[in-house]
Amino acid sequence: MTPKEIKLEVGRRLRDLRMKAGLSQEELGFKSGLHRNYIGGIERGERNVAVVNIAKLAKALSVRPRDMLP
Repeated sequence: MTPKEIKLEVGRRLRDLRMKAGLSQEELGFKSGLHRNYIGGIERGERNVAVVNIAKLAKALSVRPRDMLP
């Protein structure tokens, strides 16, 4: 996978997990301590999300960090 493909896949997984949890980007941002614009950037594959932020998002979604990775 190329770096762009990896970012897009992580974004797709984040969006799917967020939607399954019934959360808006803003609600996920509040729960994870991250800004909703940052979450939107991840979901669009525009951001190279840090491992620490993957852990924060996974905790907020009640999933394992590895569930967010390709």
